[in-house]
Amino acid sequence: MGWTRGMLVGAALVASLAGAQEVPLALTDAAADRFAAMALRCVHQEYPNKLDHVMNGAGEVKGPRELHPAFYGCFDWHSSVHGHWMLARLLREHPGMARAAEIRTALEEDLTPGRIALELAYLGQGNRRSFERTYGWAWLLKLAAELRTWDDPAAARWAAALQPLADELARSFLAFLPKQTYPIRTGVHPNTAFSLDLALDYARAVPDARLEALILDRARAYYGHDRRGPLAWEPGGEDFLSPCLEEAALMSRVLPRSAYRPWLQAFLPRLAEGLAPAVVSDRRDPKIVHLDGLNLSRARALRRIAAALGPRDPRTAGLLRSARRHAEASLPHLASGSYEGEHWLATFAVRMLSEPQLPANSSK
Repeated sequence: MGWTRGMLVGAALVASLAGAQEVPLALTDAAADRFAAMALRCVHQEYPNKLDHVMNGAGEVKGPRELHPAFYGCFDWHSSVHGHWMLARLLREHPGMARAAEIRTALEEDLTPGRIALELAYLGQGNRRSFERTYGWAWLLKLAAELRTWDDPAAARWAAALQPLADELARSFLAFLPKQTYPIRTGVHPNTAFSLDLALDYARAVPDARLEALILDRARAYYGHDRRGPLAWEPGGEDFLSPCLEEAALMSRVLPRSAYRPWLQAFLPRLAEGLAPAVVSDRRDPKIVHLDGLNLSRARALRRIAAALGPRDPRTAGLLRSARRHAEASLPHLASGSYEGEHWLATFAVRMLSEPQLPANSSK
């Protein structure tokens, strides 16, 4: 069987992993350019599109571009948002990449005060309180955090344009989390731990002390007493997140190391025995291809957990080996030629490969 363009892109990345002790945290300019190409192909592709749109009347029968002038591409709103995050991240870290000018043009076109004002107005309409709650909210805050912490005049302009929408979604978190009595422990979009992790990035970048305190409080309330997480039940057939690992990754930021180590042992006592990467049987199926995302998000979570435990913990080496296996299982298939995966998977790869490792907690 001949290799597709996307598989060749992924294979180049896997070649860079071969023999490494752990999945590398940085991308080359060339690899970043290939990832950017995937997002640039879809951030302005209006169709196919899966709208999350409650219509209040016949006048709201509209197309994606009219409803969401900033984030109408990439099949759905949240994928468009995190596609923009990926472009910003890649341009920030690789300003000399070949597609730098294309990225700047795309961000300049979409992140304008006028377009963001229309996105904000959409949220203010009736029956919008649960729109993209909380997955899309969190990715928007992640994009805002990326722009706010980037020392670049254009990024400052984009951040200022985006800030009213970020402010609204930060307020939405502040209003919603106290009412969310129970966390959502799923392997797809509504997963609470995943969203809290992204929102925490924003709260610390701004900084927003009130939002940060609430996230930490809710994380402790939701997960602080968890024991014997059902890791053996994973994965589900359409998961792109690991409920157990997302929780463990989040708690590594919430608890000091002295408390995190025993918490993790009680929650996932057999984690160090290793996990098998998910098998993806059909990358043209929009749900089954989620499992490629699971492999990439597991790799990120495993690295985060290992960093929190520290190099001397006996579990760390095994966790890093497992992270590498998961990354290598899906990196060659990011651009399979099927839009079902191509519109979003690169974001999960970029976050796994390029997101800086978090400090391994202040308590030694």
